[in-house]
Amino acid sequence: MSQDANCTDCLPWGGSGDGGVGSHRPSAGVTTALATVLIFTIVVDILGNVLVITSVFRNRKLRNPGNIFVVSLSVADLVVAVYPYPLILVAIFHDGWTLGDIHCQISGFLMGLSVIGSVFNITAIAINRYCYICHSFKYDKLYNHKKTICYLCLTWILTILAIVPNFFVGSLKYDQRVYSCTFAQTVSSYYTIAVVVIHFLVPIAVVTYCYLRIWVLVIQVKRRVKPEEARLKPSDFRNFLTMFVVFVLFAVCWGPLNFIGLAVAINPLAVAPKIPEWLFIMSYFMAYFNSCLNAVIYGLLNQNFRNEYKRILLSLWSPRLFFMDLSKVGTEGVKSKPSPAATNNNQAEVDV
Repeated sequence: MSQDANCTDCLPWGGSGDGGVGSHRPSAGVTTALATVLIFTIVVDILGNVLVITSVFRNRKLRNPGNIFVVSLSVADLVVAVYPYPLILVAIFHDGWTLGDIHCQISGFLMGLSVIGSVFNITAIAINRYCYICHSFKYDKLYNHKKTICYLCLTWILTILAIVPNFFVGSLKYDQRVYSCTFAQTVSSYYTIAVVVIHFLVPIAVVTYCYLRIWVLVIQVKRRVKPEEARLKPSDFRNFLTMFVVFVLFAVCWGPLNFIGLAVAINPLAVAPKIPEWLFIMSYFMAYFNSCLNAVIYGLLNQNFRNEYKRILLSLWSPRLFFMDLSKVGTEGVKSKPSPAATNNNQAEVDV
C-alpha cells in the first residue's frame, strides 16, 4: 500500500474533477435526479430541523440535557442545507464549479463540519441514553446543566479538530461526478483510512456498544430479571427507540461511501476500477439525503415532538398566537424553577 499512499493521478476513476483522467460528468437524466433529490433534501432539512429547534425552545417538557444534543445534531444537519447544498445545486445548473476556490474550500469545510458533527453528536446522544437507562442512579450527577454544556462544547471542539487536517493534506477538492467540493478519498491512502476509522468506525462502534447494552437491559426488564434496579418506563423505551432509528439510518446512509473510501484506500489500483461510477454517485447522495431524515423520525416516533410540530404549524396561521406562545415560554422560564433534585422518574416521561 505504501507505493499508493498518494494516488490521485494513478486511479482511472479517482480524478478530483479538474478535467483529468477519469473525470466524467453524469448524464442529463442523472443530473436531473440529483438536483431533484438535493432540492427536496434542502427544503425538508431546513423546515424539519427548524421545527426541532423551535420545539425544544418552546416546550418546557423538551428542554432537558438529552435534547441539548438533539438540538446540536439539528444544527449540524442545518449547516449543509444553508451553504454547501445550494452551492452544489449551482454547480449542477452550470455543469461545473464557477464559484472559485475560496467557496470550494468553505463548502468542503462546512460539509465535513456537518458530517463529523453529526457522527459525534449521535455518539454523544448514545452515551447519554446509555447513562440515562443503564446508570439511572448516577445520571443526574453525570448530566447536570454545567457538565452537559461541557460535553456539548467538547463534541464541537473535537469536530473542528477533526476537520483542520484536511487543509494541510489538501483533501478538499471539487469532484464533478457529484458536483461537490468534498473530501477526496484518493489524495492519501493513509489519511483516508485514518478518517474512516476515527470519524466513522470508532464512533459507530461506541454507539453500537451503548445501544447493545440498552437492548440487553430492555430484554432483562421485560423478562423481569431486573425489575427493581432498572426503572425503565415505556416512554424510556420509545425515546430510546427514536434515537436508535436515527443511528441506524445514519449508518445506512453514510456506510456505503465510507466503505468505498476504505476499500479504495487499502488497495487503490485493484479496487478503484471495479467500483461503478453510479454506485459512487449514489453513495454520495444517499449520504446527503440523511441530513433531512432526523427531524422526520422525531415527528413519527416521538409524541412530544409530534404534538409540538402540530402546535407550531397551526400557530403559523396566526402569527399573533405564535408570538404569544413565545412570550409564554419566557414567563414559564421565570415562574417555574426546575427542581434541582429532579429524578429520572420525573424526566422519563419527557426525555428523548
